[in-house]
Amino acid sequence: MSERELTQAELFDVFSNARRRRTVQYLKRRGGSCDLAPLVEQVAAWENDTEPDDVTRTQRRRVYISLYQTHLPMLEDHGIVDWDPDGHRIELLPDEEVFEPYLDRHVGAERPWHRYYAVVTAVGAAAFVGAWLSLGPATAAAAPLVVLVLCVAVLAISIAQHVSRRPEVQLPFGPASR
Repeated sequence: MSERELTQAELFDVFSNARRRRTVQYLKRRGGSCDLAPLVEQVAAWENDTEPDDVTRTQRRRVYISLYQTHLPMLEDHGIVDWDPDGHRIELLPDEEVFEPYLDRHVGAERPWHRYYAVVTAVGAAAFVGAWLSLGPATAAAAPLVVLVLCVAVLAISIAQHVSRRPEVQLPFGPASR
């Protein structure tokens, strides 16, 4: 375990790998300590965009080997975790505020923004086709309104996505973000 303070370059190096970031994020969620097996399953699940129960043996083994041989020893060498390779126990060391900015904030809790954009695009395409084919007398008159509504919808989704990825953003209205 390292007693010295890590430089910014060292922190960038340590957290340049997604498995190390996910390991620390998982430890934070578990109150600072866990066994290796549940960590391996969760990291493999995040990497393969699945549930921990659906992780295959091959996926689990790939993550286990890299965590055991590379990532956990590196995190321990830099004083971020205390890793017991014999007991398979990992403890997050107390100065976690130092490396908080380097972690993925929403690991495993992403919203499906691509689906929202796809729905707005599909509605826009349908409205465009309807206006192009002139399906009724109201279609041509409603086209500018439909375009305006779609533009506002895309803007609203973009703002929501931006704010959700940056919890420190203070909105001029409504409750403050944390």
